[in-house]
Formats: sequence, structure tokens, C-alpha cells
Amino acid sequence: MQYEQLTSLPKPDQISAAHSARVARHISTKIRAAGGQIGFAEFMYEALYSQGLGYYSAGSIKFGRDGDFVTAPEVSTVFGRVLARQCAEVLVQIDNGEVLEFGAGSGKLAVDVLSTLEAQGVLPAAYNIFEVSPDLIERQKSRLQDELPHLVERVRWLSTLPSNFEGVIIANEVLDALPVERFVRREAGVFQMLVSLSGDAFVWTEAEASEQLAAAVANIEREIAAPFPTGYRSEICLATSAWIAELSDCLRYGVVFLFDYGISQREYYAPDRDDGWLRCHYRHYAHNDPLILPGIQDLTAWVDFSSVASAAVAGGLDILGYQTQSQFLMGGGLEIEMQEFSDLPVMKQLELSGQIKTLTLPGEMGENFKCMALGRGDIASPTAFKFADRTQAL
Repeated sequence: MQYEQLTSLPKPDQISAAHSARVARHISTKIRAAGGQIGFAEFMYEALYSQGLGYYSAGSIKFGRDGDFVTAPEVSTVFGRVLARQCAEVLVQIDNGEVLEFGAGSGKLAVDVLSTLEAQGVLPAAYNIFEVSPDLIERQKSRLQDELPHLVERVRWLSTLPSNFEGVIIANEVLDALPVERFVRREAGVFQMLVSLSGDAFVWTEAEASEQLAAAVANIEREIAAPFPTGYRSEICLATSAWIAELSDCLRYGVVFLFDYGISQREYYAPDRDDGWLRCHYRHYAHNDPLILPGIQDLTAWVDFSSVASAAVAGGLDILGYQTQSQFLMGGGLEIEMQEFSDLPVMKQLELSGQIKTLTLPGEMGENFKCMALGRGDIASPTAFKFADRTQAL
């Protein structure tokens, strides 16, 4: 029923539609059990991560041309190679340093980073992957076995985070998939936007915000020194601080690289952004209705990097740098990767040029995607951040 409201979206195939119907029934059961409504964070969690049903738990193709969206590693090997150069700078400072990647997707980034580190003679003692999707784990294993069979023995899949980890942690497009709560400012105060049922359709309802959510919204208003006007809607990721705290508990010595599309808190909650930054991706179409196609579309929200920085400092981590993806690539070794460009066949030159434009141009990924580096211990900041650093903007 709700799907018909967005006729520009591709129609799900029969298998996908049946799966989405199962996810909808599962969430509907949760709503009824909760008395008729649940918070959007719970809805988002069930739609994305419910065991065997959620978007990231089931077996559909998510990345690349045949999926719903394209990530930087899928665009070009250049992204992973430049990142590997920055990882190498960290690993040479640590005896038996390891790499830990959160949510390795198709395994493309792991292949690119490992192959580049091998070429530079800086292979990690182990390449750890923390992945919640059994389907993606199998795809990652298959890809690594096909493309880097001699390095597979260095790769380990983890179900829990290690302790006293030393090395490099990579999280590419992880923060944006953390469940968020939606809120709206009313004359009577802050209200939480909830998900309820109308027949077989999911609909928005409202209730007075919980003490935790109301306090979080009030804190944002204090930070930006501007109370939200009546009717202002947005979202807040209450899970950010807990996730960063887990990273802090995990990391004993080393550097964390966070990549995601996001902005500072003041930009995030600007007056003209009065409907938030929640976005949905389905078959390379972006739209703003998260209540349709449960289980077969991706749900994301841009990242408030100011709150990430605050949580990191509270967890005892250092902010080593914050910049756009374009600045990270240009400062991290993009020119080295392009040294043999003129020797490539013309078609390869055109292909690579298009990839670099997608990764670096402001209208593509270059400006919207940011990189933040966090550190612990007496370790040198990666050289990419000497090119440009926007930490003062947070």
C-alpha cells in the first residue's frame, strides 16, 4: 500500500516483495506487543538487523551496480590503496600491529588494503573483520579466497570485539547505519516520532519524548545556542556514544579511521534542515520514506561528527584529524596512485578519471563524505591530515 506513494521507485521483484512482507509482519508483531507503537530506532534496527530478516542480515545484493548503493571502495581501488598507505604509516610504528575492519561489505576494501600493504612490505599480523551478516561473511571469504588466496590465513572473522587491540581500526560507512531516533519540537516540548500501524501500513505517530531523548535534544540546543522552532523535525543517534565507547574499550594503541557522509553539529541542525538527514536507498534510488519496503531498502542518516568527537574525547581518545574524503585522498597519496596514469590505454584513463571524479568532486563523494581519525597512545598522526584539517569546525 505505502509503496504506491513513491511510484518513481523500481517495483520489487516477487522474491524481494515476499521477503519485505515477512519483515513487515515481524515488525508489526513487535508494534502490537509494545502496545501499538515503537520508537523509530527500534523500527530501524529491526528493518536492518533482525536476524535472518533485516536488510543486512538477509542475502540480497547490497553493494555495487546490482545492489542499492555504491561505496567508495566499490567505486575504485584507489580508495583502498590510499587508505592502505595511511594504515602503513601506523603499522610501522607498532610491533605485530593488526587491522580491524567493521562491516567489510563485499570484501573489496579488505582486498585492496591487504594487497597494497603486501606490496609495501607492511602486512599486518592479522586482518580482522567484525561482521554481523552471515551472508556477507560468506561473500567476503569467497572474494578473499579468489583474489588473495595466499593471504586468507591472515584474515579472521570476529563475533566479538577484541580487547587490548593494537593497530588500525577501519569503519567505512558504519556510523550512518546506527539506528536513530526521530523527534519533533512542539509548543508543549520535545516529542518522539513513533511508528504505528494503520491497517497493513506503517505510519508516524507522536508521544512525549523520553527523559533521555528530551535531554539529548536540549543538549544540542545548548551546543548550537539556538532552540529549535515549533515543528522542527530531525533525528539523533543515541547509540553513537555507546559505539565509540566500545571502540575506546577495544583500542589499546593505534588509530581509528572513520569514513561516512556527515557534517558538524551546527550544520546538521541548521534552521533549513527542518526534516533531518534520514535517507533511504533502494536500487540506486534515494528517497525519504523509511516506512516502506522494510528489509529490502537501506536506511541511513548523515553523521553528526561533532557528537562523534565529543564521545571520542569522553572515551579517552585523541582527535587526530577531520577532513573531507577529497582532502584525505589528495593528502594521503592520490598523486602517487596516479603516477602511471599517462601510460594507461585511453579507455582505462577515461575509466579511472571518472572514478576519481566520483571520489573527490564536491558534487559527488568528495565533500559530503568525511574522514575522522581517532588515536590512542604516542603515535604520529597520519600524513593525510597535514594536507588539510577541519577539526576546528566541529
